[in-house]
Amino acid sequence: MSAPEKHSLFMRVAASKAGSWWFLNVANPIDRWLVPATNGRLSSAPGKQVCVFETVGARSGQVRRVPLQYATDGDDLVLIASSGGAPKHPAWYHNVKKNPDVKVWANKGRSGDYVARVAQGEER
Repeated sequence: MSAPEKHSLFMRVAASKAGSWWFLNVANPIDRWLVPATNGRLSSAPGKQVCVFETVGARSGQVRRVPLQYATDGDDLVLIASSGGAPKHPAWYHNVKKNPDVKVWANKGRSGDYVARVAQGEER
């Protein structure tokens, strides 16, 4: 099976009801600890760029760890607050807007402290 075929199969599985359940209920809790423990080298989604970022809850003030797929734009990490295409932003978006100083664990030397911001205008 070629790399594009493997990617397509992975995407179909991830988009299925069972795949969605797996990622929300099994993979995310594992990745909250696996990704930081391996400094971003391992995750439960092989072949995908997964990071974990740590932020402070906007209302609770508690530290939260959120695993997400990410993209890069030069030296920037790009996180998309789509909540799977839902009409409302995910909770982490509100946390990061209030507390933009985040710690990130990601592969290829991208781990570290970041200041998050919302893309504006053409960049968005």
